[in-house]
Amino acid sequence: MQFPLPAFMSVSAENPWTYLVFGLIGFAFGFTLEMSGFGDSRKLAAQFYFTEMTVLKVMFTAIVTAMVLLFGAVSLGLLNFNLVWVNETYLASGILGGLIMGVGFIVGGFCPTTSLASASTGKIDGMFFMLGGFFGALLFGETEKYFDYWYTHAGYFGRLTLDQVFGLPVGVVVLLVVFMALFMFWGAEQLERIFGKKDLTKEPKLRLAGAGLLAVAAISVALIGTPSTDAKYAKVKFDREVDKQKVQYTADEMLANRLVQIHPGELLATMADDRLIASVIDVRSEADYNLFHIANSVNVP
Repeated sequence: MQFPLPAFMSVSAENPWTYLVFGLIGFAFGFTLEMSGFGDSRKLAAQFYFTEMTVLKVMFTAIVTAMVLLFGAVSLGLLNFNLVWVNETYLASGILGGLIMGVGFIVGGFCPTTSLASASTGKIDGMFFMLGGFFGALLFGETEKYFDYWYTHAGYFGRLTLDQVFGLPVGVVVLLVVFMALFMFWGAEQLERIFGKKDLTKEPKLRLAGAGLLAVAAISVALIGTPSTDAKYAKVKFDREVDKQKVQYTADEMLANRLVQIHPGELLATMADDRLIASVIDVRSEADYNLFHIANSVNVP
């Protein structure tokens, strides 16, 4: 089994399971926010005064746990990371947006999501913050035409990940981020001890076991590594029925036996679809390619 599962890649009324699964994920996310105390603006604002660092610890825990599991699945060949949507990087507009959100966070005591969690439990300050967020979204929508070019182009780097930025293997980046997070956890507790007068001896010892488990998992991801393109290609298998018996072919065997076919009409529709970037590769000899080839195809003999 390989993820993402095809059954959950299309969200529509014809595929109601997607709504159920995504609804459960949303419920679990909101439940976790409330259980972590993120519905209390005092707890959230205390982050900026270094007296209560729960926000940093919870968010970093979620980030590194998801990262280790994600790239662990990639290392084991269970997940195709190329099919995972990654936010494109807009560095300048992202920095400005982060500053605006940070000011709103410390003044109002919420971020957009935590205000929803707070409002859902009947807190009045959460409701007002949520309404303010809706009003701000309305203003943005009405004025966006005046600066949309800037925020959609400022510091645009496309799909960019840390391994590409630093030129390091993915597993090494995972390990470094986990160690950075563990250091941040330790630093956050020291800030709570200094500014919040928190007694760290009363903190649960289980958190140390969790940190150790996370470090071991990150080291495992780094040691296993990310499979190369050739290794992933070699694992690709196709099931076909020959004489009423199932036969498994590799990708090379499929090409050699001309078992890979596409209807000309489907090819034409794909090439004409502006939502797709279609690449047609012609693997025939250069002589045959020069005699006749599909428009815009590339010859790779």
